Amino acid sequence: MGRGALSGHLPVMYAQVLDGLNVRGNGTYLDGTFGRGGHARGVLEQLGPGGRLLVMDKDPEAIAVAEREFAADPRVAIYRGSFAELAQWNETAAGLDGILFDLGVSSPQLDVAERGFSFGKDGPLDMRMDPDSGLSAAQWLAQADERDIADVLWTYGEERMSRKIARTIVARRAEQPLLRTAQLADLIASVMPRGDSKIHPATRSFQAIRIFINRELADLEIGLDAALARLKPGGRLAVISFHSLEDRIVKQFILRHSKAPPANRRMPIEVAFTPLLMAIGGAQKAFDEETSVNPRARSAVLRVAEKLDQEAA
Repeated sequence: MGRGALSGHLPVMYAQVLDGLNVRGNGTYLDGTFGRGGHARGVLEQLGPGGRLLVMDKDPEAIAVAEREFAADPRVAIYRGSFAELAQWNETAAGLDGILFDLGVSSPQLDVAERGFSFGKDGPLDMRMDPDSGLSAAQWLAQADERDIADVLWTYGEERMSRKIARTIVARRAEQPLLRTAQLADLIASVMPRGDSKIHPATRSFQAIRIFINRELADLEIGLDAALARLKPGGRLAVISFHSLEDRIVKQFILRHSKAPPANRRMPIEVAFTPLLMAIGGAQKAFDEETSVNPRARSAVLRVAEKLDQEAA
């Protein structure tokens, strides 16, 4: 996933994102997923004294980095919260020239065992991007119905063994609570057929639980609508996705607002369609030079769209 930008490491698709945002020196730009600020720094370097950079993140650790690095810069404003709330932030009311969403889990979140995102590092089974809100993965797995667990694993992880895994979770939690990432990963591995796949058997289930716990797809849909509302004509929206469920939502959103729906012969009156967006190119992938040094970039897909001027339409 995407948002690591520790010293010496550029964030995923750095040059392509900055190119897509088409940063103007006096513009106002929102990074809705600050992470460790790699993309945000790139935008700020291109802004003049009249430019503005707005940064958001649900993660208090990310916000602490933003405040430490940027609080003294009068061009920067910082907000702790999901990008789904961007239209509620007064700083966005005057309109935005560019918006970036870099979806998924940031590299620091994956790298710190205590956050509970990674089955590769044993830690508390948490998975919340905002540890101060909602249920942790452990709390949800302790109380959810077997059917609900199976539905989450299937819907958000496309896990074919979802029912068997859910049944085993419910049976195991009756004996002892599932509190650690290694416990859950071992449980899933124990019921999965031993294939020749290089992917760990728990990968899809961990992804599914994380997406559900953090309301990632629902937030994405709300955030895209809010982004369209807040973008100025000519403003750019850039979204980096890391799996097909996210990318499908982004692709369909851009399509829905850029191309008229196919004609319906049953409709006697043709409904007028006014495009609000124009896709800038198609799906972009990370270059080979990047994927060779950052394997996480292999699954990244960037889509860019520009808001159209309704007055000129």
